[in-house]
Order: sequence, then C-alpha cells, then structure tokens
Amino acid sequence: MIIPWQQIEPTTLYNLIESFVLREGTDYGEQEKILRQKVADVLRQVQSGEAVLVWSELHESINIMPRGHYRPD
Repeated sequence: MIIPWQQIEPTTLYNLIESFVLREGTDYGEQEKILRQKVADVLRQVQSGEAVLVWSELHESINIMPRGHYRPD
C-alpha cells in the first residue's frame, strides 16, 4: 500500500528517508554525497512522485521505491 508522504509528520518522514539512505549503500559515483544531500535527493524524489513510500503488511515495514517498481499485491 502506498502511503502519501503528505500524511507523515515532517520529522518522521525525514527519519524514514534517512534510515532508507543509510541501509541502501548506494554508489553515488566519483563524488560521494554527504548524508544530508542524499536525504534531500530522496525527499525530492518522494515529493515529485518519482519515488513512493510503500507499507508492507506482511513485513510490517515501510520502504521507499521508484514508482515504476511498485506492484500492488
């Protein structure tokens, strides 16, 4: 189930994104970005609709994924 980002308290949304960024271990190319920049990039993607917050009832967890990768059960 997609969770609208607008319904999440801003501090909670930031913490969710920060946790996502820290566990992803993504390669950012030649110049490594600082955590704040990575969080801002993901936040921009969530706000623009490129990425969505997805709640898994099975795992009782939330994840962030590209909109095109989301497949409802």
